[in-house]
Amino acid sequence: MSLDMNISSAKTSYNVLTYGARPDGKTDSTQAFQDAWAAACGSTDSTMIYVPKGRYLLGAVAFTGGKCKSPAITIRIDGTLIAPEDYRILGRARNWLSFERVSGVSIVGGALDAKGSPLWDCKATRSNCPAGATTLSFVNSNNIRIDGLLSLNSQMYHVVINGCQNVKVQGVRVIAAGDSPNTDGIHVQLSTDVVITNTSIKTGDDCISIGPGTKNLWIERVRCGPGHGISIGSLAKTTEEPGVQNVTVKSTIFSGTTNGFRIKSWARQSTGFVRAIRFIGATMINVRNPIIIDQNYCPHNLNCPNQVSGVQISDVMYQSIRGTSATPVAIKFDCSLKYPCTGIRLQDVNLTYSNKQARSTCTNAIGKTSGQVQPDNCL
Repeated sequence: MSLDMNISSAKTSYNVLTYGARPDGKTDSTQAFQDAWAAACGSTDSTMIYVPKGRYLLGAVAFTGGKCKSPAITIRIDGTLIAPEDYRILGRARNWLSFERVSGVSIVGGALDAKGSPLWDCKATRSNCPAGATTLSFVNSNNIRIDGLLSLNSQMYHVVINGCQNVKVQGVRVIAAGDSPNTDGIHVQLSTDVVITNTSIKTGDDCISIGPGTKNLWIERVRCGPGHGISIGSLAKTTEEPGVQNVTVKSTIFSGTTNGFRIKSWARQSTGFVRAIRFIGATMINVRNPIIIDQNYCPHNLNCPNQVSGVQISDVMYQSIRGTSATPVAIKFDCSLKYPCTGIRLQDVNLTYSNKQARSTCTNAIGKTSGQVQPDNCL
């Protein structure tokens, strides 16, 4: 459905100003947004909640479906939603703006400024900081659109898609400092039929992270950097875990990131798996680990399980990937001793290290190459 159709077909419009929102950036408009949502929900028409230009102060707010009568709610944002100055207010909530059990919700335009940097500073210097809030979360929802949104300086994750079906994310921009902790750009888990396109992510953690139970995920035309790349995992956080399957990532650019395409699992027993993954058409610019599978994932070497990973990785293709590695090892496959990676395919890969040949390392990885592959393959 086109943007215009989404907006023009919204028959009944609810302006947040009518419900007492103030575009001054100082007056708490949380209740006004909740009231506008309740009104839109209560209509049997397709509806639009309209947020005019201006800055709107919002605390943590949950928009819940369940009893919604409206088949489609478009939230058109021409302004900026801003979080409270005191990071502890949001920091104690799990989410800033959350949508739970909704269907047919579209968010069009707008900026979300979570003012996360004081919390990042706290985490860098002290130990008694709150965990922080995800900026925008969709849980157990379906037929969702996020179009043209800007997410700034989230405390934790910027956007989370959890337990959802049929989600389209397009034209989104994510911006946070390269050293901001746990600020994943878009996190997807337990969700089916998700599409992410034409999106630019600059952040301090994974640009896109793909968690357990993700199926039929399509990512195309994404720019990432700074950040930690596009990651499947981390998996095997628990022993009972659904797998990740049918993920395609096309036409991406990674610039100055720690990783390009990463699959990571903890070294412990798990029912998880990764299969039918396609990484096609990527440019790597000074990326530390352009292609990496790490089945001994344990950041900072704290509380490592020191077992073997039970996650079975198979049928992973890397095709038409070129550019520069920031380290001598451009391709690293560190797979499980118990369940080696199988069906790994490298096709037309050209990665160099400071104008020299890069290296590849393989442990417990089985696969084949076709076309020209540099560095020389170790499969």
